[in-house]
Amino acid sequence: MQMPKLLNPGDTVAILATSGPCDQHRLTTGVETIKRMGLKPWVMESCHTRHDFLAGPDDLRIRDLHAAFASRHLRGILVARGGYGAARLLGGLDYDLISANPKVFVGYSDVTALHVVFNQRCGFVTFHGPMPASDFYDGGEPFTVEALKKMIFATPQQPYTFRGGLLENPPGQPLITIFPGHATGPIIGGNLCLLAASIGTPYEVDTRGCILFLEETGEDPYRVDRMLLQLKQAGKLSQAAGIILGDFSPQTPESLHIPISELVATEKKPTLAGLACGHTSPSLTLPLGHNVLLDANKKQIVLRRIP
Repeated sequence: MQMPKLLNPGDTVAILATSGPCDQHRLTTGVETIKRMGLKPWVMESCHTRHDFLAGPDDLRIRDLHAAFASRHLRGILVARGGYGAARLLGGLDYDLISANPKVFVGYSDVTALHVVFNQRCGFVTFHGPMPASDFYDGGEPFTVEALKKMIFATPQQPYTFRGGLLENPPGQPLITIFPGHATGPIIGGNLCLLAASIGTPYEVDTRGCILFLEETGEDPYRVDRMLLQLKQAGKLSQAAGIILGDFSPQTPESLHIPISELVATEKKPTLAGLACGHTSPSLTLPLGHNVLLDANKKQIVLRRIP
């Protein structure tokens, strides 16, 4: 898995919408937060258009993505918000173009559909992290902003990779061991709904030998159970080397006791719950596709060097 070249202060980054339309006030204030991080945002057409429940027709959103990856001027890509619609783009993407131009790519929620194909088909690490019009319109929660910067900015000693070590939750939010043991592999996944929807398509998530990360929001326990059951029956849980459960607000590990204990823990894979990542604040940024060590005994997740 290739690590894209990380960012430096002063770099220009694309802001584009791959899914739902942007609230213009939230977009404007979110862009200001990106500027304060030291980046120069280039806001693309998809952020200013609307096609009913989509941020413009599919071809416009694909055009923005292709232009952002192809441009030598744009060093990274930040998706403005989630919503719905990224999976509609998968059949029209130029994967050769994207593979030849790996860049820092950040987003979450519906953007999961793009993370999966960029990891699996294009072979580069992407970042499950906050989005300008969803998370930064109020200036950005400090832990969330710093966690993003730590992942996507280069350091003088490490211009092409980021600081390794522990992925640490905010203070006072301990991880929970669901099943003991340890495992290594690339961390993949994202939003549970999107991953379940990929089953049976050409863009199906491949969990073999991977650390599977799952998060969700606003779903009742029975709906979480149904989506986890779909992954389980498709072999996605058994094929994974380990499992990490992120934020499932408003649900908690306690309210999800039945699906976690009867569907996840029964796979007997090293499993941790309670990672502060997903539709939550404060939130970590995860480098999807990067190797990690999951130690459920010590309740630790450690970033490891890419071979």
